[in-house]
Amino acid sequence: MKAYVFPGQGSQFPGMAKELYESSAVAKTLMERANDILGFRLTDIMFQGSEDELKQTKVTQPAIFLHSVALLSTLGDSFKPDMVAGHSLGEFSALVANKTLAFEHALVLVSKRAQTMQKACELQPSTMAAILNLDDAVIEAICAEVTATGEVVVAANYNCPGQLVISGSVPGVTIACEKMKAAGAKRALLLPVGGAFHSPLMEPARVELEAAIKATAFGTPICPVYQNVTAQAESDPARIQRNLIAQLTAPVRWTQTMQQMIADGATSFTEAGPGKVLQGLVKKVNKDMEAASI
Repeated sequence: MKAYVFPGQGSQFPGMAKELYESSAVAKTLMERANDILGFRLTDIMFQGSEDELKQTKVTQPAIFLHSVALLSTLGDSFKPDMVAGHSLGEFSALVANKTLAFEHALVLVSKRAQTMQKACELQPSTMAAILNLDDAVIEAICAEVTATGEVVVAANYNCPGQLVISGSVPGVTIACEKMKAAGAKRALLLPVGGAFHSPLMEPARVELEAAIKATAFGTPICPVYQNVTAQAESDPARIQRNLIAQLTAPVRWTQTMQQMIADGATSFTEAGPGKVLQGLVKKVNKDMEAASI
């Protein structure tokens, strides 16, 4: 069974999708449609913008989403997924891929998501950190211990065995990092992000995005999507919608998602979007699994 996976924030790079725009009339049409919907020329920033310009959340999220969906548009009728999944932001790309969301509706939601997350980041200083080579249960226990003192810190991204990202208030994450290094973590590295994604500190963004998601039509998918919140195959539009609303404040269970897709019969993974991060994570879950990109 063929699985398609879609990357999230952090995969952007200057010049992204430029070659695709220039070589594919279908992709070019889709990208120009996105510029019209957004009301600014996102593609100009993708093709010519600096790294700093691309790091702006209002740019990063729609840029990565657009790159992923534009790649799919070039496949035409040969695109026949058996299952899909997306890492955080990438879940919106996955939902376009399996026909749950129309491209135009998903792009509007992604833009709204980026704006609401940016506002939430500005409400309270917050951050994230990557923890390497420490058992998940130990990380979760330390997060609970620090949170009990009045700070906020949670397990946010279960990326692959031995790599988990925590998220929360700046003091909470800093204290947790020290405790995790003392507990034997190989590294506890603060990440250059603007806020505490996939933590309770994103609640203002979740509330605002919920209204937009509820106002959007969700269709019946052509194949299951394995969602971040449950790491299970979902095909019911109402359940998919509920899980997407919960995603902003819930952890990304990517390790569990890959494991479940493999258990359910995935024989190959194809990454659609900028970069090759997800291919690497697939290999860390199962080194014998076939993984490639479009």
